[in-house]
Amino acid sequence: MILTFRWYGNNDLIKLDYIRQIPVVKGIVSALYDVAVGEVWPYEKLMSLRNETKANGLELSVIESIPVHEDIKLGKPSAKILIENYCESIRNMGRAGIHTLCYNFMPVFDWTRSNMAFQLEDGSNALSYDNSEILSADLSDGTKGLPGWSTSYNKKELKFLLDAYKELSPEGLWENFAVFIKKTAPVAEEFGIKMGIHPDDPPWPIFGLPRIMTDEAALDRLIGVYDSPSNGLTLCTGSLGASSGNDMVKLTEKYAGMDRISFAHVRNIRITNTGQFNETAHNTGSGSLDILGIMKALKKAGFSGPLRPDHGRMIWGEQGKPGYGLYDRALGAMYLAGIWEGLE
Repeated sequence: MILTFRWYGNNDLIKLDYIRQIPVVKGIVSALYDVAVGEVWPYEKLMSLRNETKANGLELSVIESIPVHEDIKLGKPSAKILIENYCESIRNMGRAGIHTLCYNFMPVFDWTRSNMAFQLEDGSNALSYDNSEILSADLSDGTKGLPGWSTSYNKKELKFLLDAYKELSPEGLWENFAVFIKKTAPVAEEFGIKMGIHPDDPPWPIFGLPRIMTDEAALDRLIGVYDSPSNGLTLCTGSLGASSGNDMVKLTEKYAGMDRISFAHVRNIRITNTGQFNETAHNTGSGSLDILGIMKALKKAGFSGPLRPDHGRMIWGEQGKPGYGLYDRALGAMYLAGIWEGLE
């Protein structure tokens, strides 16, 4: 297992100098943030990113993520050239020596929360989700009324996208995903890259949008579309685990045993009601998920890929990007590494 840490580039308040001081972290998870969605990610920029991390004593282990253009998800005529651009970005990843790609196929919104600073009993704060608050969010002026998405879509853009998806069923989204993965996964195979799709977060429909990566049946179907280690899963425990119907230890045992977990996001959440949860510290006792059991399942299956602590609380007065402060993610990294070392 390779312990990694998410880094948002040179504008991130958390510097590579800080990350390298977490003794168990060896890899970085990052992306290019100045390439428009749908365009090819240049080899030179990927190499520059890799060299920058290497100069700080770390390896660029994962690209998270090359965004999938909405036209691909919608199956528009432009999807053909956009998928080819995506394939070329994968080739450039391989040429740059980066071998894991995390991506998602969520329409319009990826991870969604109703509160970016939910106060926990210990005085820290964390991300939380309440389905009733999300469904009552005012989207009449774009995404200004949705926490974490305030500048993403204006009124016209959001209406256009939501209207376009009204015509697309979940089955239609599956069909468009199949077109995408049957083109991209063979390229990933050729260049020694493991693609890992991130499950829907939360794993149920929002705003009437279809969502398809939600449970065991969906993950089985994912693998069946193109059966290859290059077509795998990013095991996000807090995303799938938000549904009480998903047994995360069982799912980890199954897909790690099949060598279909390309990358792992490990975090804990507390489910407070149907459609409600908040994020917590990483340890098993703080939330609803058996993090120890999940790590045991990965270890038993011989998982050797990249793994990172996921969203952390904001603790000790730290200010910054919600979910991505330094202190609690560093504690999470040490906790996960300690479990792994104990299992060894």
